[in-house]
Amino acid sequence: MNAKGKNTGKRQALSAARLTAVQALYEMDLAGTPPDPVLREFFKDRWSDANSAGDEEKDGGDFAEPDGFLLAALVRGVTERRAELDGMISPVLRGGRTPERLQAVLRSILRAGAFELSVLENVPPRVVITEYVDVAHAFFEGGEPALVNGVLDRLAHTLRTGEMDKPKGASDEEKTPETQ
Repeated sequence: MNAKGKNTGKRQALSAARLTAVQALYEMDLAGTPPDPVLREFFKDRWSDANSAGDEEKDGGDFAEPDGFLLAALVRGVTERRAELDGMISPVLRGGRTPERLQAVLRSILRAGAFELSVLENVPPRVVITEYVDVAHAFFEGGEPALVNGVLDRLAHTLRTGEMDKPKGASDEEKTPETQ
């Protein structure tokens, strides 16, 4: 595989990690489960079994396997900083909304996006916004992706001002170990 194909595969794995992290965070939010058992279940039961030969029916059979490092960082980081993330999200929500009153999936998307914007500075903010808008499209058909876009854009302008002031396209390539 050439370098471009390898980077495409890595980007797909990073996107899959974000989607999977939101699913894990949603599950944890509803069940009140800590991160490690949920991560173990996602890695062991969902991905290793789903990607074994002839088992296309399980979750993940037709999707890229998520980047394990990013998946674990997102799930553990959001869990550890949940109150801090909600404190960042609350002021940029419009219409009197609060994180607690949002749908659990939407809340998980916003928390994961806020975590990446505030902690994972190697990922350009426009990439973070685009990725989580795409995740929102996977779950919602209404105005929720626009809400995710607006909230994360306002957060990015607060948290990563210098990067957001750059013209679009300027260094919006996600840094992966292969490209750093």
